[in-house]
Amino acid sequence: MNGNDHIAHWIKAEAIALGFDGCGIARAGFLESEAPALERWLRRNMHGTMQYMENYFDMRLDPCKLLEGAQSVIVLVSNYFPDTPLPETENYILSKYAYGTDYHFVIRDRMRKLIEGLRQKAGDIAARGFVDSAPVLERAWAARAGLGWIGKNANFIIPRKGSFYFLSVIITDLWLPADTPKATDLCGACRNCIDACPTQAIVAPGVVDARRCISYLTIELRDEIPETFAGQFRDRIFGCDICQDVCPWNRFQKSHREPLFVPSPDLTEMTKPKWHELTLDEFRRLFKKSAVKRTKYLGLMRNVRFAGKGNHSEKK
Repeated sequence: MNGNDHIAHWIKAEAIALGFDGCGIARAGFLESEAPALERWLRRNMHGTMQYMENYFDMRLDPCKLLEGAQSVIVLVSNYFPDTPLPETENYILSKYAYGTDYHFVIRDRMRKLIEGLRQKAGDIAARGFVDSAPVLERAWAARAGLGWIGKNANFIIPRKGSFYFLSVIITDLWLPADTPKATDLCGACRNCIDACPTQAIVAPGVVDARRCISYLTIELRDEIPETFAGQFRDRIFGCDICQDVCPWNRFQKSHREPLFVPSPDLTEMTKPKWHELTLDEFRRLFKKSAVKRTKYLGLMRNVRFAGKGNHSEKK
């Protein structure tokens, strides 16, 4: 047994104790097999207006460019599946990940504690934690860490658990024994996610054209939403879970245990008329610590109007 085996076991146990729902370890190194796919995706402009995806290409593929001397990538998973979804009848729909407190705050705090404990355990090491805060291909590292596979909808799927999980990573110069990738794609011949996507954003297994994705259109896009998508949003105004909702693997999904991810009572009482009448002050109060703030008030109201317009067009 290597001298650091006991540290790897401690990391995984401590991660669970801090509220994470899983942990795997991968050997740091250049993601050679992922490079061509990323390059093709960018060359076909499938990232839309997300210009930041073009930046730091090499850094996305090599953790040593984020942390000099990187040896290990610790991958952490956090469940966000709600015990009770927000009401969807006569209501507009938020992605489940945005129900409660912004996950960046919650996970960053957990990771900080894990890194502090790791330094106490392993001594003077370098370690950096990332939650969507740097050019990191989290899904690729999660697969290498043996946690699951990337599904046809490009979401990361954990066997017998599902896909409603946040991924975050800690890159460290500490050598740790790596987990063995479970390697295999267990989607099989299933096409549920591809067929269910109302905007046909999944253009090939594992390839999403962001320019057609409801999540991109309601969160990342700053311009007006193209009229060609009118009537296709199915009441989504921030993100979209349709391709996850229809995934057979999510029948195993259990609800999270994080109180901060529970929606506020005010959010559970929203209805379509209330969304249309939402004021800037109400937006600030309702989404004070929420990921929904990313789209800003004007962006959210644009989404509400567009989703409502789609409904009207469907009724005609």
